[in-house]
Amino acid sequence: MLRCITCGTTYDIDQIRYTCDCGGLLEVQRDKPNVDRATFDARRASRKTIDQSGVWRFREAVLDVDNVITHPEGNTRLYERNGIYFKHEGENPTGSFKDRGMTVAVTQAVRLGATAIACASTGNTSASLAAYAAQAGLKAIVFVPSGKISTGKLAQTLAYGATCLQVRGDFDAAMRLVREACDRLGIYLVNSINPFRIEGQKTIVWELLQDLEWNAPDWIVVPAGNLGNTSAFGKALVEAHEYGWIDRVPRLASIQARGANPFFRSFTESFATRHRVEAETIASAIRIGDPVSHDKAVNAIRFTNGVVAEVTDEELMSAKREIDRMGIGCEPASATTLAGVKKLGLTGRIVCVLTGHVLKDTDAVMKNVSPDQMIEINPTIEDVARAVERSAAAPR
Repeated sequence: MLRCITCGTTYDIDQIRYTCDCGGLLEVQRDKPNVDRATFDARRASRKTIDQSGVWRFREAVLDVDNVITHPEGNTRLYERNGIYFKHEGENPTGSFKDRGMTVAVTQAVRLGATAIACASTGNTSASLAAYAAQAGLKAIVFVPSGKISTGKLAQTLAYGATCLQVRGDFDAAMRLVREACDRLGIYLVNSINPFRIEGQKTIVWELLQDLEWNAPDWIVVPAGNLGNTSAFGKALVEAHEYGWIDRVPRLASIQARGANPFFRSFTESFATRHRVEAETIASAIRIGDPVSHDKAVNAIRFTNGVVAEVTDEELMSAKREIDRMGIGCEPASATTLAGVKKLGLTGRIVCVLTGHVLKDTDAVMKNVSPDQMIEINPTIEDVARAVERSAAAPR
């Protein structure tokens, strides 16, 4: 069933709705699934497509159906560098964590007989929606802030055949418009306000716990934009603990860019006020000033005794260079995690979730390339030698 997190009203799971009549956010609730960790672990060796998905491997606790729209997604690597773990969701089929939520939302859209789906996006959601809509044979419509989406993400979206509406405004304006359009035109909305998106995204946490042999870390650190992941991670940990999959709950650290920090501002006031800001940051994936999943994210931080922090663009880009030099790579928003670890001085067993691939925002990479990396030379061995010497002497 769907349950309002504000007033507790419940609705049938097959109703097309995203919020309660009171305006509160909805979440999927179910009885404890009759399945254990051993079943999930065994499915990792299965050759069935549904089991090979890092989402549908956990289907009894996500959406227990057989006919799913899957690429498959998940099964992303957990890297360890310098004592910190990095769960790289940029290794999903379209290069971001959005595929985990999209496989569930699009599967539900097909179950409900939808013919068209839509979202507002800073880029990753639109690319994921377009790919899964193409696979399902659905019309895809995406609303993006004009001039504020990276070329790579826009190209992905268009390549998969989506109709792209460039809104003269920011993400929050696009979000307001897509909600109105879906209500009036009968289009199925797949932003993270859709509770089925959260069901898919919570498997990031379950998979990283599985990667760690179900030994919970001390901290899970996540970039914070529209707050879908913060919300999903909180729900994942609530359920994992209730179901007996883990014996203790990690703390969440939700990290925002200083130029897009409404959740951090609310946190500093013990969430007494919900803040909204005019967002501006190099981390385009989290350039959001009015996150729709605010209330769910508050619950997640409170349940896990978590924290919220902000980092500057300079701090996150410095962290990005460090992650890139590890041979892992990520888009700018992902690097808020490592920057946040340093800012907060976190210790213990830490997992940073990297939400997007390094190629998701090549514009940001190229604007920050050192002159000692891009060296124009004449076609002579002498110029090669000088360039190699110059490069070797440059700081990294």
